[in-house]
Amino acid sequence: MTAIDPRAGRPITYPIPVNTTPTPTSPLPTASLVDSTLQGFGIWDLHCHPVQGDTPYKRMEKMVSYADRMGIERMCIYMGYPFPGAIDSTPEQFRQDNDNILAILKDWGTRAFGFVYLNPHHLKESLYELERCVADGPMVGIKLWVGWKCSKPELDPIVKRAAELKALIFQHCWFKAGGNDAMESTPQDLVDLSLRHPGVPMVCGHTGGNWELGIRAIREHRELYSGLAGSEPTAGYVEMGVRELGADRIIYGSDSEGRSFASQIAKVTGASITPEQKRMILRENLRNLLLPIIQSKGMKA
Repeated sequence: MTAIDPRAGRPITYPIPVNTTPTPTSPLPTASLVDSTLQGFGIWDLHCHPVQGDTPYKRMEKMVSYADRMGIERMCIYMGYPFPGAIDSTPEQFRQDNDNILAILKDWGTRAFGFVYLNPHHLKESLYELERCVADGPMVGIKLWVGWKCSKPELDPIVKRAAELKALIFQHCWFKAGGNDAMESTPQDLVDLSLRHPGVPMVCGHTGGNWELGIRAIREHRELYSGLAGSEPTAGYVEMGVRELGADRIIYGSDSEGRSFASQIAKVTGASITPEQKRMILRENLRNLLLPIIQSKGMKA
């Protein structure tokens, strides 16, 4: 497949044809974007939900087919199909979700990294899942959603164990104009948690939705990172993040399949920042955060 770079007037060749069905042994794609300075490396995506398809394999196959078009090499996956139907997920619900992600990793481990989905409202069961899926399994991170506010003390044993395992923590955060759900965390809740666990890296998911407030909330806390996924590709978002946090604290993610890869990558490729800063955001920052646990598990980065 080819497209024309409107600025340079020359064709761009995409590495994998649109109608090619990927397999776990397909060659890894490299970025072939209109921004020619970003060609030749594989993007890493922090935030993906494989939901299309009637089996775990088919769901990931569909997601990879989209990812290959955009040069996305690795995807962090969690909360797949069936997407949690309850805000306060039961242990049975989050265990089922983790089982589905584990099934995907058996076939697609060269393309996906799994994050274990936990609900700290059910602390005992969450700690068990952390052991099963990360300590004794192939997962490399933790996904925390809206079941329990992350500033609560029930998070402390999870964060402590995550630090021991070198697992990356991803916390959904939001500032909602109409008010958050009862146990939905804001970036300030994540700051409060981080203050109790200095030095432990955590990602502020969605940068709080209202990114101008979210960036300011986490600005003074070096171990907190801005996750770009899941909002409109608004001009100024990435530029403000680079200015206030530094490019090394911003991580690309898509929130696919709720958002398209293309629109979320465009936040970075369309930003008025340097090519090196774009490379950091699209790949290197996430890779560097995951590298300790990847290496400890003997996995290939």
